[in-house]
Amino acid sequence: MAIGTDISVAADGDIRYTGSTTNYTVIEFHRWLQDLADDASSSGDDLLDITDETPSERSTDNIITLYAPYNIDDTLAQHLYDGSIIQDGGDTFYDGIVNFGIAGIHIEVLQNGALVTPNFWGTGLNADANAGISHRFMVKTRTGGSDVDGRRLLGMNREFGFTYSEFSINGTARGNNVLALTHADDLNNNTVSGTVSGWTTISGVEGYIGIDVTGDLVDEYYYSRWTKDIYSINQFFERMKYLTRRGTSETLYGLQGDLFRGITHQVQINTPTGTFVEPELITWPTGTGQLLAIDSTTAGTYMWIQLLTGIAPVVTNALSGAGGGGAITDSSITERTLSNPFVGSSTGSAIIGSYGLGIEYADLTASDKLFDLDNAQKVPPNNVTFIVGGLESGQDRVLVGPEAGGILEEDQFQLAILLDADDEPTVTISGTIPSDTPAQGTIRVQDDNLIFRRIEYSARSGSDFTVSSTDGQEDFNGDEAQIGNNVFISYVDALYNGTITTDRFTGVYLTDRALFIRVRDGGGSPIKTFETTGTLGSSGGSTTAIRTSDA
Repeated sequence: MAIGTDISVAADGDIRYTGSTTNYTVIEFHRWLQDLADDASSSGDDLLDITDETPSERSTDNIITLYAPYNIDDTLAQHLYDGSIIQDGGDTFYDGIVNFGIAGIHIEVLQNGALVTPNFWGTGLNADANAGISHRFMVKTRTGGSDVDGRRLLGMNREFGFTYSEFSINGTARGNNVLALTHADDLNNNTVSGTVSGWTTISGVEGYIGIDVTGDLVDEYYYSRWTKDIYSINQFFERMKYLTRRGTSETLYGLQGDLFRGITHQVQINTPTGTFVEPELITWPTGTGQLLAIDSTTAGTYMWIQLLTGIAPVVTNALSGAGGGGAITDSSITERTLSNPFVGSSTGSAIIGSYGLGIEYADLTASDKLFDLDNAQKVPPNNVTFIVGGLESGQDRVLVGPEAGGILEEDQFQLAILLDADDEPTVTISGTIPSDTPAQGTIRVQDDNLIFRRIEYSARSGSDFTVSSTDGQEDFNGDEAQIGNNVFISYVDALYNGTITTDRFTGVYLTDRALFIRVRDGGGSPIKTFETTGTLGSSGGSTTAIRTSDA
């Protein structure tokens, strides 16, 4: 269809699109205007002829200037490509964008902290397959005499099921500006989105948080602590992609999921005042960012942000928090490398985490790798899980302990310090607590009446268990436990009331651990006591309770 059928020129200089689908290059547009301008007289809806001011000028085939009063609007701009249009005496720019990539890629453009809408270019527009071009279109980068966020643009591809990518333009120039966004089938993201949408028990804690990923009883620090629940590590990876996919309605750190990118900058804090809030908007004279983590909300030494608009702060910039009134008078900045997707990468059976991303210790294996906020690689020990299956919630009491000679090894350890007071804070054993002992859990301590008391502990170190129980079992006043009394670790020691028919514990694999398992239900539907032995090996272990009726 001829360009004159799709575009009109009004007497006041408004040039508007009247067609339906056909698009034109900026040089075709310019040639058409000049062809009208040399007519003896105007006709139809193209009110432009030899008596009018010159409507346009070509600098190159890709840079066209419109002279007042001639102008285009955003709608016509959607139908022009392969260059820039300058108008309003230089107060308005529509700059050309070209993506060199595979056909069918769905591109989003982030500008000034938001996605450019409407996304009229979709999965391809004005493509040139022979040149390897999937998209050509224009974006308004200057309006009213002011550049929109310094004419910065970020191209993104976040199509679920495909690899994610992004490409930045740090200030568009006139003509064509290049994106290089590609995608490929992600072999570790082949679950349909409708299924992944239901994995809602994969959850995370946001903000500065310590996790002992390496199992050395010393926390490293991250800007999140994700828990994968019952799902595999690769399913966790898919869920993270789902949360940040194109068109998501999810929110991460106070940001729309498809705008969340992760930590872009680490900020060393000097002279903080007030209180910061995780997360919140942070502003400075040349930009804005979202606070993802800070090592102290009132006396921080470091904070970690995602840059939203403008440029990163410099040493002399003052930073202010929008939520809690926190402020920083000056700082120093370290730029951090982003991952696409934000979670890092998956091998299918292990996660290679992005900078600062934290995952619950018990959800990791020795094949996983995380990077803490010091950008130090942290490799978990071989966390293994022993599972007891075939259980009924609210009925079965489960005990898993050490085994020797086919029976429960009650004398696994001996007390090294007398227990004789209320609320004993520590249980100390002879010898060193094995490294395959769960980081938190329960032990059984034999008192002088030969009763094995169930003691909950919140931490362990060396020979000491830090007591956390509040059920009275840790009160030994008047009922002592002497030095030399027996102690054993009860790896599982509870009335089962889970939502799935298993109970479990996770520890670090040291060497094969012999276990004794006992399950009892003497309630409304009693069963005969189930006892067996098992092994916690390098790949974990399991057993299933046999439910023989005792009714």
